[in-house]
Amino acid sequence: MKFGHALELLEKEEKLRRDSWAPGSFIVMMPSLYLPPFSTASTFLKVNDRTAKHIGVNTPLNSQPYIAFFNGETDEWQPGWLPAQADLFASDWYATKQTPY
Repeated sequence: MKFGHALELLEKEEKLRRDSWAPGSFIVMMPSLYLPPFSTASTFLKVNDRTAKHIGVNTPLNSQPYIAFFNGETDEWQPGWLPAQADLFASDWYATKQTPY
């Protein structure tokens, strides 16, 4: 499939990959995420200390959607994946049920 169709599937929470990528590699769309500040008394989800170090302990996290790449060779996630020209015009995209582990 072409990238335009692949992008539509990403928005439906599908995992996608290309034939030319290393085995186990894929991209996903990470949805928006809102977390209250680190200083919140709640024990439920909130900004962790690593993030609070950069945005402040009294600042909530309001993260917008982004595409993340999972590298099947190194078992590493790369947030903020951007397509190359070759990715935009390729027709070898397909949905996968691949899981990292």
